[in-house]
This record gives sequence, structure tokens and C-alpha cells, in this order.
Amino acid sequence: MNTNTINADCKTCKSHLADLLLDADYTAAHPEFEAHLAACSECRTELAELRATYALLDQWTAPEPSPYFDAKLHARLREAAAAPPEGIWERTRSFLMFSTGRNLRPAMTGALAMLMLIGGGTGVGIYEHNNTVAVASPSPAVNDLKILDNNAQAIQQMNQLLDDSASTVDDTPGPPS
Repeated sequence: MNTNTINADCKTCKSHLADLLLDADYTAAHPEFEAHLAACSECRTELAELRATYALLDQWTAPEPSPYFDAKLHARLREAAAAPPEGIWERTRSFLMFSTGRNLRPAMTGALAMLMLIGGGTGVGIYEHNNTVAVASPSPAVNDLKILDNNAQAIQQMNQLLDDSASTVDDTPGPPS
């Protein structure tokens, strides 16, 4: 896309405000932004505010340090060097609170890897355990044999009941014919 054929709308103009602010020749190279700024009061106001902010920043000067700054700094350093060393708990506490943790990253990575290995092994053990329970269930052929055995017992019981009822039927007189 040729930069001279940019359609200057508010979004495009705001994205080029830094160029308009810092490069005096930018508006000459891109007259569409100058035309948009003449027509759009919002973009023109924002550019004027940015120019005012930069003008204030150019006027600001850093404050001069105190003449005793170096002497106070060296005194504090001597005090810190002469202080007794901290105990193990204070050093651990300050390390954990103020450290970036770069020294702990390898140890934490190893601990996480071990945790994943143990967790993965436990998951595999559970998966295999569930599969062994499924394999331990009887096969369809065994189920069929059990059903047939139960049916044979039921038939035997029915035969016994019929035999008992037949003997009682023979003792009673039958219906007239």
C-alpha cells in the first residue's frame, strides 16, 4: 500500500500522531493527515495536548542531589557490612519474599517432573486395575452355562411339584363324565 494514498480517518490519524508530533516534515510528506487535522477537532485537540506535554517535559530539569549524598551512602554501607549476619530463618524469609526465584527454578522443574511421573504411573496403575476387573467378569459362555444350570434346577423342581400334585389328584375323585 502506498503511504500517500492512505485514507485519513480518526483511527489512522491517531495511530500516526507520534509521527506527526516528532517529525516536522511528516505533514509535508502526508498532506491527508494535515487535511484531516483541519477538519477533525478531536484529533487536532489530542495533537495539541501531546505537544503541550512534550513542551512541559522539555522544561523540566532533574533536581540536584544533596551534597552529603555520597557521605550518607558510604556510612549506610559501612553499617550494613558491620552488622551481624542474619540467621537462617531471616535469610530464607528474605530470599522467598524478595528473590525472583531463578535459583529455585531447576529444583522446581525437577520436582514437577517427578510429580508428573508419579501421577502418570498412578494413572496407569488405576487404568490397568480397571481393565483387570473388566477381564475378571465371566464370559458369555460361562453365563449361558449358569443359566442352563439354573433352568435345569427349575425344571427339576417343577417336576417334583407336578409329581406331588399328580399323587394328590389320583386320590381325589375326578369330575363326572
